[in-house]
Amino acid sequence: MATTEPERREWRRPTAFYNHYVKWAVYLAIVGFLLWSAWSMRISFDRMVEGWDAAAGLVTSMVPPEVTPFKRDLLVEGMVESMAMAVVATIVGVFISIPVAFMAAENIAPRPVYWLGRGLITVSRAFHELIVAIVAVKAVGIGALAGVIALSYKTVGFWSKLLAEEIEDIDTGQKEAIEATGANRTQTLLFGVVPQVLPRAIGLTIYRWDINIRHSTIVGIVGAGGIGSTLLNAFDKYDYDFFLTIVLAIVAVVVLGELVSTYIRSRIQ
Repeated sequence: MATTEPERREWRRPTAFYNHYVKWAVYLAIVGFLLWSAWSMRISFDRMVEGWDAAAGLVTSMVPPEVTPFKRDLLVEGMVESMAMAVVATIVGVFISIPVAFMAAENIAPRPVYWLGRGLITVSRAFHELIVAIVAVKAVGIGALAGVIALSYKTVGFWSKLLAEEIEDIDTGQKEAIEATGANRTQTLLFGVVPQVLPRAIGLTIYRWDINIRHSTIVGIVGAGGIGSTLLNAFDKYDYDFFLTIVLAIVAVVVLGELVSTYIRSRIQ
C-alpha cells in the first residue's frame, strides 16, 4: 500500500501586518514622519557645530565649581528643603493612593467604583510634575507647599496604578478561604488581600520616594521650592561655577537615594 508523504509547510516569521503592501506603507510613513520632523525642527550641520562650540564655552566657565561659605549655605538649605519635600510628598501621596488603588483593582471593586478609581489614576498620570507645580504655585504661592502638592499629585497616579495591578494578580485562593469563614468585605481585604501585597506596597513606597527626590530638584524651577529655584537663579545670573556645584550635589543626592532605595527594597522583597 502506497504511503503519502506529509505535506511540507514553509515556516514564516510572524508579522503584525496582514500583507506586504501594508507593511511597506507603514515603513514609508514612519520614514516620512522622521524626515518631516527633522525638517520642521530646522536641524542643520551648522547649528550643531555652533552648539558644540557654545557647549564647550559653557563647560569651561563652570570649572572649577564654587564652594564659598555663602554659596554652600544656599546649597545646603535648598537640598534639605528638596529632600523634606520628597519625604512629605511621598507620605501624603501614599496615604491618598491606598484607597484609590483598592478602588482601581478590578477583582475586588464593584464596576462603578473600579471605573472611578481608574479615572482618578488616569487624571493623575495625565499631567507632568512641572505643569502641576505651575498650577500649585498660582494657587498657594511660591514655596515648598506647591512642590509638595505637585509631587503628591503625581505619587497618586504612579503608586495607585502599580499597586492596583498587584492586587489584581493576587492568589484568589487565600481571599476565598477568608470569605468562607464568614468574614465581611473589610475583613477579607485586611486578611486575604493586604498580606499578599504588603511587601510590594512597601517597595513601591521606597521607589516613589527615590523618584520624588529627583523630581523635587526640578519643580523648584517654576517656584515650587527646593534646590531648583537656586539652580535657576544661578543660571540666570551666569553664575555657572555655582550652577555646576548644584548639579554635582543633585547627582550625589540622587545616587545616594538610589543606593538606599535599592538596599531597602532588596531587604524587603
